[in-house]
Amino acid sequence: MSGALASPEFSRDPYPLLAALRKQGPVTRIPTGNGRTTWVVTGWEAARAALADARLSKDTTRFFADRPSTRNLAPAVSRTMLATDPPDHGRLRKLAMTAFTPAAVARLTPRIQEIAGELAEALATGLAAHGTADLMEEFAVPLPIAVISELLGVPEKDRAAVRRWSNTLFAADADDVVDRASHELSAYMTELIAARRRDPGEDVLSGLIAARDEGDRLTEPELVSLAVLLVVAGHETTTHLIGNGMLALLRDDALRARLRADLDLLPAAVEEFLRYDAPLTVATFRYATEPLELGGARIGAGDVVLVSPGAANRDPARFPAPDAVRLDRGRSTGHLSFGFGPHHCLGAPLARLEGRIAFEVLLTRFPGLRCAQEGGEQGESGDGALVWRRTRLMRGLARLPVTTTEPHAHRDASVGGP
Repeated sequence: MSGALASPEFSRDPYPLLAALRKQGPVTRIPTGNGRTTWVVTGWEAARAALADARLSKDTTRFFADRPSTRNLAPAVSRTMLATDPPDHGRLRKLAMTAFTPAAVARLTPRIQEIAGELAEALATGLAAHGTADLMEEFAVPLPIAVISELLGVPEKDRAAVRRWSNTLFAADADDVVDRASHELSAYMTELIAARRRDPGEDVLSGLIAARDEGDRLTEPELVSLAVLLVVAGHETTTHLIGNGMLALLRDDALRARLRADLDLLPAAVEEFLRYDAPLTVATFRYATEPLELGGARIGAGDVVLVSPGAANRDPARFPAPDAVRLDRGRSTGHLSFGFGPHHCLGAPLARLEGRIAFEVLLTRFPGLRCAQEGGEQGESGDGALVWRRTRLMRGLARLPVTTTEPHAHRDASVGGP
C-alpha cells in the first residue's frame, strides 16, 4: 500500500486511494518499504487532533539520533522550524511571524496586484502569439516566487535557481539528487545572508539578521534554516493553490461565470479550492513520544504518523458532497490545508491574498480562458495535456496548458482593491 502513495497514479489523483484508506478507519496502519509500518491519518477529526497533539513530535533530530541513515540532507533543510517542538518552535515562529501578520500582508496588496497584472499581460502576449500558453510556467509559479523573493530580498537573477532547488526538495527523485539540492540551496542562503549583513535593506531577511546579531535570539544555523524554510514554503503552497484552483475553475463554466459576476465570492472560493484540492496531500511526518490512542487506533511510542490534509479535507463525515466544489461552505469549513495547532502555516494570510488576487486577475483579464487539448494528446498525467508533479508531499500541476477564445479581451481590466 505504501508503494501506491509514491506511484504516478497517486500523483495524478490521490483521492481514490485516500478514500479507500479512510473506509478502513480514520487512522490506518500501512507497511513501508523498509519493512516497518506507518500510521496514515485520513479522517478529519483524527487529523485535527493529531496536528494539535504534543505527544506527536516533529523533532527529527531526536527521532533519527539512534537510527542509521545514508541520507546527506543539509542541516538547514533537515532541521527547519517545521522539524522542531516547543519551546524552540515557538521562539523561531515568533521571530518569523512578524512578516506575515494580517496588517503586514495587507500592505503587500498593491505590489502583488502589480506583479499579477504584469504576468497577466505577458500571458496575454503569449496567447496572442502562439494560441496556447502554460498557466503554471507563465503565472502560477512566478507570482509567488516574485512575492516571497521580494520579501526576503532574493535578487531577480537568482530566482530561477532558487525555484529549481526548491522543486527538487519536494520531487520524488533519487535521495542523492534531493540531498545535493538541499546543500546548494543552503549554501546560497548562507551567501545571501552574508551579503545582507554587509548591506542590509528593508526586507524580512535583513530583519532576521538584526534579530540574530543584535539580540542573539537566533543562532547562525537557525538563521540559515529559517531563511531556507521561508523561501521554500513561501511559494510552493501558493503556486499549487493557484494551479489547482484554476484547473477546477477551467472545468466548470458555471462557477467561472458566477465568480466573474460577483468577485466578493472570491475569499470563499479560495477556501474551497484549498479544501477541494489541497496543495499539501500529506504533511511532514510526526512520531509518537509515548503510547496514545488516535481515531480508535492504538499508536505505540516511536511509531511514525503521517497526517493527510488532502484526505481529511474530503472526509464526508465533515464535508457534505466532499468531491464537489461548493462555495456555500464559506470560511467555517475548517479545512486543514494550512495545518492546525502550533504548526499552523504562518504564511496562510499571504497565500490567501495571493490566491484571491491571482483568481481575480485571471477571471477578469481572460474571460475566454480554457484548458488546451485536455481531450487530446496524453501528457505524463494521462489527463490530456495536464502534467502533475511527482512529489513527496505536494499536490500540484507541473504544466497547465491553456488557450482562450478572446485573446485580446479585457486588456485594460484592472484589479479590485483588497
